[in-house]
Amino acid sequence: MPDTTTPTPSIAVVIPCHQEALTIGKVVSDFRRELPATQIFVFDNNCTDATAALAAQAGAIVIREKRQGKGFVVAAIFSKVDADILVMVDGDDTYEAGHVHKLLEPILRGDADMTVATRLSDRSDKSFRPLHVAGNQLVCRVINWMYQSELTDIFSGYRAFTRDCVRQIPITARGFDVETELTLQALYRGQVIKEMPAPYRARPEGSFSKLNTFSDGFLVLLRLFLILKSYKPLTFFGGVSIILFLLGLAVGSLPVHDYLTDLNHYVHRVPSAILAAALVLLAFFSLGLGLILNSVNLRLLELEKLITKR
Repeated sequence: MPDTTTPTPSIAVVIPCHQEALTIGKVVSDFRRELPATQIFVFDNNCTDATAALAAQAGAIVIREKRQGKGFVVAAIFSKVDADILVMVDGDDTYEAGHVHKLLEPILRGDADMTVATRLSDRSDKSFRPLHVAGNQLVCRVINWMYQSELTDIFSGYRAFTRDCVRQIPITARGFDVETELTLQALYRGQVIKEMPAPYRARPEGSFSKLNTFSDGFLVLLRLFLILKSYKPLTFFGGVSIILFLLGLAVGSLPVHDYLTDLNHYVHRVPSAILAAALVLLAFFSLGLGLILNSVNLRLLELEKLITKR
């Protein structure tokens, strides 16, 4: 009789790293303990400390990525690591390796394309810098509004992906805005994201975050703006159209008032009338542009789905 048993999916743990010599050995060992049959890859992003040597000593396969930035590292991970399921985790020992089984459960059941370890419900007082939680919540609200989702932690670095999920997500981010892009790209393509609450520890003494609150926060907001413009053009240009139209009505009310109140129906505020007409025309132009780009996006998404079926 033919063998009808389902083959066990291959799993790879991938760890982007920059200057994590203090913690990388423990992180690799912890995941080796939890997933003994799994290959562990450490991506060395131009480390000048002993990160690469300690990772190799702990049993990881070390791959160097010369382009500086987490976005470049994630792009390299997606192109170089071949596995049915990828588990991505930071190398700073802030995430529990034992939580990996909960991350894998929805994917192994076929209920999710991506799982995310959410950190906001179980964290220490020193886990986040000031403004990070507020920024996380702000970005989550915008994304939830865009895609009618219910996400709570957009910046988590502890995730699991199916092979199909990885194949469909193009990475264009260069830095720490890559987590935002991963989520947005998955939602745009209709992939299912499941969040799993997980404990989140503060970094060990002597370990420092490479995240810059303001510059990286600006990159995240810029990524949101670009994604909204590119992937939700009708929402973006439709919103611009509404704003322009309302401004046109506000400015146009002045010459209209002149016309209605002047005995000779003379318009005294001619520049205001010209500006109002221009704003209304721009509003309709913006709406038309949004409709055209939205139609193009839908056709491209259909083409992408046809190509990925082959």
